[in-house]
Amino acid sequence: MEQLSAVVGRSADQLLVRPLSPALGAEIVGVDLAEQLDEGTFEKIREAWHRGLVILLRNQTLSEEDEVRFAERFGPPAVLQSKQFMRTHPAVMLISNIREDGKPIGALPDGEMQFHTDQCYVERPAMASMLYAIEVPKSGGNTLFANGYTAYETLPEDIKRRIAGRLALNAYDYDNASTIRGAAVRNDAPSYVHPVVRTHPATGRKALYVNRLMTRRIEGLPPEESEEILNFLFAHQERAEFIYEHVWRPGDLLMWDNRCTLHARTDFSPNERRLMRRVTILGEKPM
Repeated sequence: MEQLSAVVGRSADQLLVRPLSPALGAEIVGVDLAEQLDEGTFEKIREAWHRGLVILLRNQTLSEEDEVRFAERFGPPAVLQSKQFMRTHPAVMLISNIREDGKPIGALPDGEMQFHTDQCYVERPAMASMLYAIEVPKSGGNTLFANGYTAYETLPEDIKRRIAGRLALNAYDYDNASTIRGAAVRNDAPSYVHPVVRTHPATGRKALYVNRLMTRRIEGLPPEESEEILNFLFAHQERAEFIYEHVWRPGDLLMWDNRCTLHARTDFSPNERRLMRRVTILGEKPM
């Protein structure tokens, strides 16, 4: 990963940026997101995000409005289409296994979730996603992030040639395959075709843009060839050296660039509470 900066100035304090892992990620120290950020501080945060792909700010005490205000500095937050997992702000979704009257109060409540990119099944997937941890289990429920730039750049040249200019169909069936790849996806599940390799609009770098959970096929190839290439790409992009595994603590605010990373969740006990707040930021059509 490109070397991250050391210490950069704030208006009053010092803002420290340090790498989370050799693969990707930057921890930002010395910022309270409950306060209004000056422009210089925010630009340093955005720079660290573009260079690190994932940013972490620990020990935050945030209201829904604080979280949304920070998200809005990057772009317009997506408004939830359903109020099922919303509490107060229309851009904030609960991710939780806590149940009230026998029903989860949040989306994606239980267990492992395979690698994916958020909303790759719509025309304009999320540019970024942000999670704020309120309650976490004693073990498990970790989030893994994979570097899509490195995954593409380290592909064998013959694979790069085979996928050059290709499109892939992405589909998401929340009812039947929300966390683990399903053998079949219902016909009316949301779906969209995007490039197998996309170019990041801010950095100009190419990233592999397929994922195990939601990518169904490569368009224009025989089914057997499509499956062969996808299986190779899935295994390649999930290699340990491309991954940072985040072990959550209450008060963690973590934001990832959905255009050049994948993420997954490890299993955890259904008897332990997990409560997160998620905000997604609207993106552009992948190119």
